[in-house]
Amino acid sequence: MSQQPNVEIAVESPLTEDMRAMILELNAILGNLTPEEANFSMSAEDMAGPETTVFVARIDGKAAACGALHRHADGTGELKRFYARPDYRGMGLARRILAHVTDRAVEEGFERLVLETGHNYDAARRLYEAAGFRQCGPVLDYPDSPYSVFYSRPLAAHQET
Repeated sequence: MSQQPNVEIAVESPLTEDMRAMILELNAILGNLTPEEANFSMSAEDMAGPETTVFVARIDGKAAACGALHRHADGTGELKRFYARPDYRGMGLARRILAHVTDRAVEEGFERLVLETGHNYDAARRLYEAAGFRQCGPVLDYPDSPYSVFYSRPLAAHQET
């Protein structure tokens, strides 16, 4: 029986060399799966601002998966850039990162999380639905498109008593 890998999940800058490589990898994959007009990719620079918190799962020090919380001016929290590299899929990394993102959103007082994903991203849709997200109409400023599926999930806002 093989030893379980050492998994660490932490907030990191998307501007490191290995994160830039993973983001470019993700953008290339999505570019092949989604028409350009329905592809809402973010670069490492787009993800580096204070409105975005990037969580990275590392296995034995290697960047294996990522996901982000992106804050909008209207107080909406959006899930962005969820990705697990092919060699690390099936390990529950995206589910664990989603839990970190959700915890952060609750800590910050968000009442709901939203997201846009591709109509043909079956693994992503299963992840979000298993986490309590429900399909809804277009969110934020995304256009209604046959290539997009939108999800929303209310959060139990953290309240001091």
